[in-house]
Amino acid sequence: MKISARNTLKATVKKVVPGSVNTEVTLELAPGVEVTAIITKASADSLQLAEGKEAYAVVKATDVMVAVD
Repeated sequence: MKISARNTLKATVKKVVPGSVNTEVTLELAPGVEVTAIITKASADSLQLAEGKEAYAVVKATDVMVAVD
């Protein structure tokens, strides 16, 4: 896989929750470290996402904010 994004993290699909339009995908980056993404149902189908499958979390953002209580 070649991609221009620098923040590419190898992961394992932990959970896939399909909806009528979008699919919620939870990826486990390391034990206890997860990231969740909302992607189109068509994209999830095209990628054939399923629990246990290896995937990549690709983070491309122009802003990252940090907040505390």
